[in-house]
Amino acid sequence: MEVQTTEQKAASSSKDSLLLIAAAVALLGGMFAFYYFEGQFNALVRTLILLVGVAAGLALAYQSTLGRELWSYVLGSRVELRKVVWPTRQESVQTTLMIAVVVLVMALLLWGLDSGLLWIVEKLTGRGV
Repeated sequence: MEVQTTEQKAASSSKDSLLLIAAAVALLGGMFAFYYFEGQFNALVRTLILLVGVAAGLALAYQSTLGRELWSYVLGSRVELRKVVWPTRQESVQTTLMIAVVVLVMALLLWGLDSGLLWIVEKLTGRGV
């Protein structure tokens, strides 16, 4: 395992900060150019400028430690997503119908409870007669 000194960590941290700032500047620059050149270039050229800014921002962000960690997280998420067993259409429909039935039953029970309590309060207070 590689042991880093505090000077190396500080240099790496400042380098990462500069890379992330440059990535943000590239992204914001692409977005700014997209709107700034609205009257001078057509939509295709402005979209290409925006995409170049996004690509440059992503490339710069990937060079940082945080960017590499985020990318490895995305790759790990894709692996985990492939392991998910998705329900069939029939299972989805059955589950949805069961939820609808439970919601309807609960709505009727709460309506009945509310009506009963209202009736009791009206009898006790003498209102609503």
